[in-house]
Amino acid sequence: MAGYRIKKDFNFSASHQLFGLPDDHPCSRLHGHNYVVSLELSSQKLNEIGFIEDYRNLDSIKRWIDDNLDHRHLNEVFACNPTAENIAQKLFDIFKKDFPQITTVMISETPKTWACYEG
Repeated sequence: MAGYRIKKDFNFSASHQLFGLPDDHPCSRLHGHNYVVSLELSSQKLNEIGFIEDYRNLDSIKRWIDDNLDHRHLNEVFACNPTAENIAQKLFDIFKKDFPQITTVMISETPKTWACYEG
């Protein structure tokens, strides 16, 4: 089925500690990442301007990330083990309310790793 997709990336820095891992696993220790949040929005049709969504309308997402995640300890933000997979799902649920066109949230902790949640 043909359709349109757009993507926008957001950045934040934060710490976390993952529980349930062996004591000698590096992620069981307190550590931090420079995260990238990548949101994909999809639609079968465009609005009257020719957008799925104006990128500037996504500024509220950037503000939410800055206010709630940037330079925070993610174990204190999320009521779950803050793995990249769990963070992607939580952000999908939070942002989907205001942007129903969101289909995918991806989280990168390092340049080589990505976790994805698709609604």
